[in-house]
Amino acid sequence: MRLSAFWSLADEVFGDTYSRTLSRELVLDATNLTVADSLEAGVDPASVWHAWSEQMRVPVEQRAGRDARAIVPRGRRR
Repeated sequence: MRLSAFWSLADEVFGDTYSRTLSRELVLDATNLTVADSLEAGVDPASVWHAWSEQMRVPVEQRAGRDARAIVPRGRRR
């Protein structure tokens, strides 16, 4: 997942403003870093997205957003 796809999903699921605020304040259990710091540290955006959406209890059917291909790991797209 590219960062642009990550932020598109975050904005779609959490809203443009709230996604940025939440990314700076929410510490992920999976990384013990904030969402933003996890990305800055080089953690794969797809892993961060899955941890974030799991921790925020985003319903599974909403995690892919409008473009379900956005969460398919690289190399697995047809």
